[in-house]
Amino acid sequence: MIHEFTKENIKAIGEVLGTSPKPIGNDVYRFELINQEAGSKLALEVHLGLEVDSKRMNLVSVYSGSVFLQLHNCTAFIASDILKQVTFFGKQGEITTGLIVEQSAGCSIYANVDESVLKGDFTKLPEDMMMCGVALSLTESADLDDFTFDDENLS
Repeated sequence: MIHEFTKENIKAIGEVLGTSPKPIGNDVYRFELINQEAGSKLALEVHLGLEVDSKRMNLVSVYSGSVFLQLHNCTAFIASDILKQVTFFGKQGEITTGLIVEQSAGCSIYANVDESVLKGDFTKLPEDMMMCGVALSLTESADLDDFTFDDENLS
């Protein structure tokens, strides 16, 4: 399911990830995931409508062990109950970057992926690129033509 970023649908992220969002400041939400079996922990922070140089953007940060990831200019997300993961992504022209957070405290990032990888036949991609093509192909269904950060629901 595709969502615009609002305070109300932050709960949908928590439901898919199996944790409750914790507000930490104005328009910032933190999700903490623990995988007891694997012994891993992950913290996800979503900043709604952050202003930088008078421009609004969403920022998604992941903290895990010795890893720190940030996705700037996150334009949308897809929360999948079936996959038990949330795919955050940003698109600029024909380039997509996706940050995937799993309920099991796993995380993947695919950066600067050309549209041809997402729209083409993933079975014809080199093996190292197949997973990226599959993982981010669902972002192609996002209708971002009318997306704006001037939405009243962001604040």
